[in-house]
This record gives sequence, structure tokens and C-alpha cells, in this order.
Amino acid sequence: MPKRTVLDPQGQTIRKALNAHGHPEVMDVRQGKYFELSLDGALTREEVKSEVERIARDVLTNPVIEEYRFSLED
Repeated sequence: MPKRTVLDPQGQTIRKALNAHGHPEVMDVRQGKYFELSLDGALTREEVKSEVERIARDVLTNPVIEEYRFSLED
């Protein structure tokens, strides 16, 4: 997701469209990316957390303007 301090023109366009289509209660929209990763089943849960953290930080996001979070599913 873009950091809160970064302008999100796509989110604002979506908000305006929602407002125009009868959803005036929508005050803000932040538009971002979503990834699903499948990792080797031989890794421990801690190894998976470490690897996903590294992938998100080093490859999937621009840490200057984006923030990320992840969750693990079995």
C-alpha cells in the first residue's frame, strides 16, 4: 500500500467514482497491491516468515513510498 504520507491519485479517483455512484459515505480509498506466494512445504513457519519478510522488503515493495503487511495461511 502507498504510505499515508504519499498521494494516492488512483485511490482518490476510485473514491470519487464510488461517491458518484451513490456511496457518499466513502471518505477515503487507498489502492494497493496484493500477492499470494506459495513456498516450499519443507520450510518451518519461522523460515517462511523470514523469507516472506525479505521478499516483501527487497522485491515486492518500494520502501520509500510503500508499506506492507503479510499473513500466513496453512
